[in-house]
Amino acid sequence: MRARLILLAVLMAAMSAGCNAARQPQAAPPGPAVPPPTPTAEAPDGPGCAGAVARYRSVIDNDLAMGHVNKSVHAQISSEIGEAASACSGGQEGRALSLLRASKSRHGYPG
Repeated sequence: MRARLILLAVLMAAMSAGCNAARQPQAAPPGPAVPPPTPTAEAPDGPGCAGAVARYRSVIDNDLAMGHVNKSVHAQISSEIGEAASACSGGQEGRALSLLRASKSRHGYPG
């Protein structure tokens, strides 16, 4: 009988020790996949229409590199930028800026 009490006491001590043991840290469940942030392109500086052409070209080139536009859209916008660049180099700043605004509006780029 005494042996049973000792055995019972040992079992109770072992069970209570298990409750006080430090728990292993659980790994957090994986969250939803978040795409990496888009690197910002260094915007070219420049006055007037030449700077505006260079900045817009930089934006669409970055968007192509990041996969935000496909090659055919990039080609279309590049053609429109080329027309604006030609007007700009011909001294038609107002027309060049107007062409850039129209292209940006058509393709969903801000102002």
